[in-house]
Amino acid sequence: MKKILIANRGEIAVRIIRSARTAGYSTVAVYADQDLNSLHVQLADEATPLPGATAGETYLNRQALMEAAQRTGADAVHPGYGFLSEHAGFAQDVIDAGLTWIGPTPETIRKLGNKVTAREIAVAAGAPLVPGTDGPVDSADEVRAFVEEHGLPVAVKAAHGGGGRGMRVIRTLQEVDAGYEAAVREAEAAFGAGECYVERFLDKPRHIEAQVLADTQGRVVVVGTRDCSLQRRNQKLVEEAPAPFLTAEQRREVHESARAIATQAGYTGAGTVEYLLSPDGLLTFLEVNTRLQVEHPVTEETTGVDLVAEQLRIAEGQPVSLTGDPDPTGHSIEFRINAEDPALGFLPTPGPVEIFSPPTGPGVRVDTGIRSGDDVPDAFDSMFAKVIVTAPDRSAALARAELALAEMRVAGLPTVLPFHQEVLQAPDFRAENSSGAQDADHFGVHTRWIETDFAPVLEESAYLASALRHQETSMQRITMEVDGRPVELGLPAALTTLLGASAPVPQETGAAAEAEGSVTAGFAGTLARWEAEDGQEVSAGDALAVLEAMKMESTVTAPAAGVFSRAGIEPGEQVTAGQQLGSIG
Repeated sequence: MKKILIANRGEIAVRIIRSARTAGYSTVAVYADQDLNSLHVQLADEATPLPGATAGETYLNRQALMEAAQRTGADAVHPGYGFLSEHAGFAQDVIDAGLTWIGPTPETIRKLGNKVTAREIAVAAGAPLVPGTDGPVDSADEVRAFVEEHGLPVAVKAAHGGGGRGMRVIRTLQEVDAGYEAAVREAEAAFGAGECYVERFLDKPRHIEAQVLADTQGRVVVVGTRDCSLQRRNQKLVEEAPAPFLTAEQRREVHESARAIATQAGYTGAGTVEYLLSPDGLLTFLEVNTRLQVEHPVTEETTGVDLVAEQLRIAEGQPVSLTGDPDPTGHSIEFRINAEDPALGFLPTPGPVEIFSPPTGPGVRVDTGIRSGDDVPDAFDSMFAKVIVTAPDRSAALARAELALAEMRVAGLPTVLPFHQEVLQAPDFRAENSSGAQDADHFGVHTRWIETDFAPVLEESAYLASALRHQETSMQRITMEVDGRPVELGLPAALTTLLGASAPVPQETGAAAEAEGSVTAGFAGTLARWEAEDGQEVSAGDALAVLEAMKMESTVTAPAAGVFSRAGIEPGEQVTAGQQLGSIG
């Protein structure tokens, strides 16, 4: 390998470019129209366009990516994560073109990417498992039959892909039809295949995973464990390594079964074996991600292993540089910085980043693909940066994280920073007993903790309330000098107008700006589908429409009872924040 094309964008493309160039490879960036001036484009040795502005036209366009590789003379392709990173067909395209695919073989991706065959591999490897269907189910009736045999709750999951897309948890029999149909619909949209299977769903489990590296000589190293339990809508927000509060036996079982699964699958490259851990200590295999994970930096920080460099070594046919499973040193926590508004139910908030000022200092790492003045486009994922904080132990990492997040400043669009600041104060997450020491019995975070236990805290959050106050009116920001130091003040635009300052005209957003009874879009995105017919009688809270943005669906509900009249918008059309979707009369 001499020249590597990175078939991705944003912070992961930047991350790969840095390790590749350090190892002596030249790099090629690809870019959609809106990514022309992006950081990954500027850092690569050369860049070539993927004409278009949507994911389908660009980073998911296999033909365009292969043409880009041919055009630039690249002899290897690194897929990053997301997009086509777990697409066996794309991996085969690369290999058939005589290029090196930096990842597991297409056959392995196919076997482990299909959760049904992955489960078969896990069974053969002797991994811990909960009851599940032997293959995909063809109807909601088959889901009901499984429920009758194994009980509730159950999860309907896409057989292809991952990341929580195409998954629905069903807790009552009344939810079976809608849950099955939604999972199939999401699976078809996200992965091009609607096959779904069913398995028992563990209530309030932790999400534990093992990072593996496997070379072509047959050696499998488990680099470490991670806890990724802090999720919303099955999307991770906070991850840490090593996974805290595991018993020695649980840690041993994770390491041994992850190694056995990778060996059984004939795995090569970097991959992640994921598990669920119930409150009573039951460990069950979940899935294998056949790619680098978003949260890989916490493993790197606690082991000193450059996982991207190891991927490159393995792709070259070299052995893994590690002689055995490394012992972790210290503790690391990663905070995903997403363009989402936690004060409004984590609605996507694409737009311009006026100021991006990351924290610095000992033990602080920031992975990002943006700078001040860049945009977070609505066509791609909402995550634009990661803050990784490392310290000698978990208590010190929490303290250091508080300082880092308080120092970080992002202006121009709402982000999840206030959420992270609130999480750091949560007793369930801090896991401290009355003496202030950390205690496994006090660690209360699980995969639905944000939507359940933490929801009332979010409603009362001083951090989110402060963030929301700044959204309630347009703000005019002016810089003044106080005691010899510049201080930026944010004042309501109406007030600055009275004071004679040059201020923008206040722009009301959301339902408050519209006439009584109107229904508006809370964010910019695409109308995925109508849930209510034109002229239908609805009650307050009924679903009217579903909007999609940044790969996430959000339901628009009726603010009051009445007759719903649709606006002239068809599914698939773009809508803007505050745009009227209809009215209730």
